[in-house]
Amino acid sequence: MTTLDERLAKPRLTDRLVVRPEIGALLGAVVVFLFFTFASDKFFSASGAATWLDDAATLGIMAVAVSLLMVGGEFDLSAGVMTASTSLVTAILATQAGWNVWLALLVSLVFALTVGAFNGWLVMKTGLPSFIVTLGTFLALQGLNLGVTRLVTGTVQVSGMRSTDGYASAGFVFASTVDIGGTPFQISIVWWLGAIAVAAWLLVRTRFGNWIFAVGGSAASARAVGVPVVRTKILLFMGTALAGWLVGSINILRFASVQANQGIGLEFQYIIAAVIGGCLLTGGFGSAVGAAIGALIFGMARQGIVFAGWDNDWFMLFLGIMLLAAVLVNNALRRRAERVRR
Repeated sequence: MTTLDERLAKPRLTDRLVVRPEIGALLGAVVVFLFFTFASDKFFSASGAATWLDDAATLGIMAVAVSLLMVGGEFDLSAGVMTASTSLVTAILATQAGWNVWLALLVSLVFALTVGAFNGWLVMKTGLPSFIVTLGTFLALQGLNLGVTRLVTGTVQVSGMRSTDGYASAGFVFASTVDIGGTPFQISIVWWLGAIAVAAWLLVRTRFGNWIFAVGGSAASARAVGVPVVRTKILLFMGTALAGWLVGSINILRFASVQANQGIGLEFQYIIAAVIGGCLLTGGFGSAVGAAIGALIFGMARQGIVFAGWDNDWFMLFLGIMLLAAVLVNNALRRRAERVRR
């Protein structure tokens, strides 16, 4: 009796699942969903789902972009402040300079991409850790936001977007609602789903996705086989800046005002969501879908605690436990995946 060559044998279902970085986050999301469904009747209702999906959406857009950057072996600590910076650029140009909202959005997009490209270029040019470079950008943007806003408006807030030219059409694109079964769902959820689809396609279906994994695993080895390391990393930083612009646009058009100190601290939530979703801090391993699931866990937990009537302070305890559990599970899954692939 002949034995089938192990290279031709069909992999077992468990082996196929374990190589997926997002499998741990998916199991965690199911547990969190079931827990809060039993804890509160409102959680599983249509209005409840609209609430926690909305909470997860803008966080998820950023987490997806940050996950690609983390797979590529880098961090962007300026991502949170970027959402405020782009909102402020749009709002100041539209309310103070009288520009059409669409033109203001275009200028804020160029601003975001320029900052992202600068971050990537500086990291590659100097060889400094991206943690340090983007921390500097974080501080610079924070100071710029406060200084320029106070100089232009005399306060640390810009408001009055609803009376600007072009607000109605821009608001429809970035801040409207979609009615499903009589329940309004924010359009940000649609943008989030689109970001997931694009990021997942880039990461697993394109040559650029192969480059991302290569530069995250070993930049030197990637360069040796012809991967454009500098271009890839600059584009990844521009990707997080693009996501920051999208979230900033959604926020300013939805709430019609922005605080100069908005977004501070959110960069850690983006990283945590990506880690919960299967990304390793060392790079070269992760999933855009997993990061989106990590953001979903955030949204379900944060709103689930509210629906259950608990003190919001418990959310930080939950977050810390989830982060530690995710790191342990991700490391175990990666080691198992490496054994399976051999």
